[in-house]
Amino acid sequence: MAAVLIADDEKDIVNALKIYLSGGGYEIFEAYTGKQAIEIVEREKIDVILMDIMMPEMDGITAVAKLREITNAPILFISAKSEDSDKILGLEIGADDYITKPFNPSEVLARVRSHLRRYMRLGGKEMPEEVLVSGGIELDDRKKQVLKDGEEVSLTPYEYGILRLLLKNPGKVFSSREIYREVWQDDPLGSEGVVAVHIRHLREKIEIDPGNPRLLKVVWGRGYKMEER
Repeated sequence: MAAVLIADDEKDIVNALKIYLSGGGYEIFEAYTGKQAIEIVEREKIDVILMDIMMPEMDGITAVAKLREITNAPILFISAKSEDSDKILGLEIGADDYITKPFNPSEVLARVRSHLRRYMRLGGKEMPEEVLVSGGIELDDRKKQVLKDGEEVSLTPYEYGILRLLLKNPGKVFSSREIYREVWQDDPLGSEGVVAVHIRHLREKIEIDPGNPRLLKVVWGRGYKMEER
């Protein structure tokens, strides 16, 4: 049974989400502050995290930044803040998705299922065994391990999926919509910003100079590609 952590200081929201997610067959953990959320993740195996932004003791933004040091599980912000700048900030610090309050519980359940499927698939062993190499980057798909010049690099499931897609197709240009469809396995609605944020994070981890990448290139007006090396 997959485990979902709901972190929100509004008990009514936690209870509502708990009812819907429990009905979906998930084990539910509850937190009412960012600090509590971190403590739960440190001691339990959590597969998906739903995180509010405005919480006491430690806000969701700070909590997610710390959580990304200890887990690659999908994190979905659920917040009353609906500005694009807030959404981009959430993605920048490590969240995978952003749902605006008031929300449709069925939509939350659908997104949890979608992210969980992707997370489990990347963490499973049903993919063919292979090692993909470009420059100093080596991706071992059997071990789900990425090395940069021999040193292991920690990637989120979506960063790993993007890297794997591009490494398997060196020189081929993928648009943001194509990357979203392949990696997220969902309809690419408003995908450009989400993909761009994950590409930027990926560059910071695999490129020597992220501001002047030598491997993961942008093809202006078309998308992204991995240089053939």
